[in-house]
Amino acid sequence: MPDFDHSWQKRAVVTGGARPDGIGYASALRLAEDGYAVVVTGATDAEVSQAAAHHAIVARQLDVRDDAAVDAFFAQFDRLDALVACAGAAGRNAEFTPEGFNNTVDINLTGTMRCCLAAHPLLEQAEGAIVTVGSMYSIFGSAVVPAYSASKGGVVQLTKSLAVAWGPKIRVNAVLPGWIQTSMGRNATQEESYRSSILGRTPAGRLGDPDDLAQVIRFLCSDGSRFVTGAVIPVDGGYSCSG
Repeated sequence: MPDFDHSWQKRAVVTGGARPDGIGYASALRLAEDGYAVVVTGATDAEVSQAAAHHAIVARQLDVRDDAAVDAFFAQFDRLDALVACAGAAGRNAEFTPEGFNNTVDINLTGTMRCCLAAHPLLEQAEGAIVTVGSMYSIFGSAVVPAYSASKGGVVQLTKSLAVAWGPKIRVNAVLPGWIQTSMGRNATQEESYRSSILGRTPAGRLGDPDDLAQVIRFLCSDGSRFVTGAVIPVDGGYSCSG
């Protein structure tokens, strides 16, 4: 398994967490503060190479579409206390083709399930936690990314189903990011009138940043959420409740 200096630490995996400006890496930093040794993953070696150096975080390559690779990855661990299933993708125009649609669903929804299944025995032994990552498009439809929206809606129902199936040993909860200033989020909000319309609908009056999600994910992995499972928590500054 990955080497850490502090063998006493709790262990966490954050899939899709290698990008330094992303929700996953921000979550890894917060978990490290709470005493976790964290493995973050990227789909390619290039993504893995982007991960910032940290004494409690290591980066590894993992394509969540690959059954054998996912099983082999989790087989490296002798202990796992938390899984944050953050690997995701959106294909925009490609999602209006069967191939593009299937690829997005395979990463976002089936990939989440693959990782949860592979991690299940370790998490059950540790009585650990899973946090999945949906989207505001788990609630709304999208004219631009239909597969992303469908897959993120599926993540919510998968989360609730696993919470029922795997309780009381494993807690399973979801966060639904709103407009967050990651590389993907910034690209979507560059056009000023669109950005203004988002801010006008957001009661918090600003776009989110990755640490806004990380703080909630940190809570859902902690003992402070020991009676929370099957929950779906929007972290969107109120966007989803504002007409």
